[in-house]
Amino acid sequence: MNLWFETAWIAGEWADRVRVTASGATADSDPQSGDERHAIGIPGLPNVHSHAFQRGMAGLAEARGPGSDDFWSWRELMYRFVDRLSPDDLEAIAAQAYAEMLESGFTRVGEFHYLHHAPDGRPYADPAEMAARIAAAAEDTGIGLTLLPVFYAHGGFGGAPAGEAQRRFLNTPDSFARLIESACGLTDIVGIAPHSLRAVMPDELRAILPLGGPIHIHIAEQVKEVVDCEAWSGRRPVEWLLGEMPVGPDWTLVHATHVTDAERTALAASGAVAGLCPITEANLGDGIFPAAAYLDEGGLIGVGSDSNVRIDAAEELRLLEYGQRLTSRARNVLAAAGRSTGARLFDAALTGGRKSLGATDDSWVSLNPADPAFANRSGDAILDSWIFAAHAPVDCVWLNGEKLVANGRHIHADAIATRYRATLARLLA
Repeated sequence: MNLWFETAWIAGEWADRVRVTASGATADSDPQSGDERHAIGIPGLPNVHSHAFQRGMAGLAEARGPGSDDFWSWRELMYRFVDRLSPDDLEAIAAQAYAEMLESGFTRVGEFHYLHHAPDGRPYADPAEMAARIAAAAEDTGIGLTLLPVFYAHGGFGGAPAGEAQRRFLNTPDSFARLIESACGLTDIVGIAPHSLRAVMPDELRAILPLGGPIHIHIAEQVKEVVDCEAWSGRRPVEWLLGEMPVGPDWTLVHATHVTDAERTALAASGAVAGLCPITEANLGDGIFPAAAYLDEGGLIGVGSDSNVRIDAAEELRLLEYGQRLTSRARNVLAAAGRSTGARLFDAALTGGRKSLGATDDSWVSLNPADPAFANRSGDAILDSWIFAAHAPVDCVWLNGEKLVANGRHIHADAIATRYRATLARLLA
């Protein structure tokens, strides 16, 4: 399919009269017969961190318990939900999440996939049975997939035994290697995801690193995690990881919320990507990453939808900026002097996200010119308006020449939602 845009974002800047074909995008071009014509085009964003199955529990953890609620009480609710999921359930929920991602402007997802085994904890005959269902959901929706099977072995720092609620996640280095071998070929990019320093011992982490691909890890999301890590190792999580492991451009440190100035500077210098999930981090009360100083130091970021409590690419960017504004009591914190906030947010998330997921997809998103937020906008004001002001901004989405979203809806939205509703009706009965 050939496209033509009145204006489009190409290689970090705006260009007019852009024609897109299989060979690339060309500015100052006349539309040809048969071209699909649109007003505004931007590349699709990478979603660097997702737990797709958690879309099924979105909105179910917003009632306060008998005491104070935090990440750890939320986690107990999540464990109870995950305990029920069959392979068919996982596929149906993931398809719904991925369709919604495409509708919001995400065109590739990094699926941090840790639900591996049957409900009783025993491996399936194919150790990648559940991973294959993730890949099937991605294929059904058309979203690009960087599959990140999770290595999870312990229930706390220092090799604490895993709990019964974690039985579906657990592997040894040997069984994890078999899982990765079985998962290769399910999608174009397969990496590895050591879950966290509390779930993986140092020797296990070193053992799985040679399995290759992008490497993603949860780190320093919660204050308790930092305190427990210091009690175990004498160092903070990011400090320990940067000091003990070969962290570099193929790594993504997810959250890294609670970092010192020295850790932040060292992370920026490492070439790794900070995988930020502002909606989830706000929903769980995690905290706010020091993004302004980190970007000024040349650090790379990507954004992810994590728990999928709400899936919205623009809102991830908006909340990233708003968090900085609330902590600094200033405006346009992440913009360079005299420049657009939206343009810097978008370019940073696009560049870092592509690096994090190991792919530069041929993806395009057309923004809806009928949305009043785009009235009389041009250049970077389009991105500012998309992120901070638009109501229904995404019109169409294409990936590798295939149109996946039209008029703001996934082309198979009705069938996907019907299956999803039937799945949730049974799970939550």
